[in-house]
Amino acid sequence: MTTDIRAATLETLPDSEAVALRMADLLVEGILAKTDGPFRVALSGGSTPKRLFEILATPSRAKLIPWERVEIFYGDERHVPEGHADSNHTVGQSVLLSRVPVQNVHAIPTGGTAEEDAKAYEKTLQAAYGATTLDPQRPLFDLVMLGLGTDGHTASLFPGQPVLKERTAWVGTAAPSTAPYERITLTYPAIQSSALVVFLVTGASKVEMLERLVEGDSSIPSARVTSEGRIIILADRAAVGEDA
Repeated sequence: MTTDIRAATLETLPDSEAVALRMADLLVEGILAKTDGPFRVALSGGSTPKRLFEILATPSRAKLIPWERVEIFYGDERHVPEGHADSNHTVGQSVLLSRVPVQNVHAIPTGGTAEEDAKAYEKTLQAAYGATTLDPQRPLFDLVMLGLGTDGHTASLFPGQPVLKERTAWVGTAAPSTAPYERITLTYPAIQSSALVVFLVTGASKVEMLERLVEGDSSIPSARVTSEGRIIILADRAAVGEDA
């Protein structure tokens, strides 16, 4: 049964550090529990994921993870040259991936046009999945990490973008007027093909959008996210409007 955002579990944590630590625990638990094939995870960008990467790279935490069973993907990427400071993969590589023995890493390509690179990444996902059609009984991702923008976007599913209407392709493009760079992003169907979706929401600037997300306000892109499995929202006290 498909889960929509109104059925999400909201966990309120003291601060952004606690959110990152909880996300680390969920990731390690999921990887250790998955024994029938690789654990496929779609990472996100942002300050809290960066702190998560730092935690996972610490020797005490890294040694808990059988990295050979982990397959890394990204939920979205800015269409910038390889190695660019604003690239999610550049951050992931420098903070985490270069520090642990993970071999199966699939960066979103950015060498062609955004449309060409989106199609190429979809082929990468299909090769990993072993099919070109998504089966609701067999999720593409074991875990998808998502953020929440102050405009209600998640991944690079920005308000008003044509990619919000995509129902077939797994990967699409966006060119938001409110944020720099063209983007390549997972689509709603690809995110839905997940065993677990986790939103990481921190900071007082997210109060209004978090309220609308939890209420299932479909006028914001993040609230239209669904999953074949569970949805968890990890929010710090500032994001839920509580005093620190």
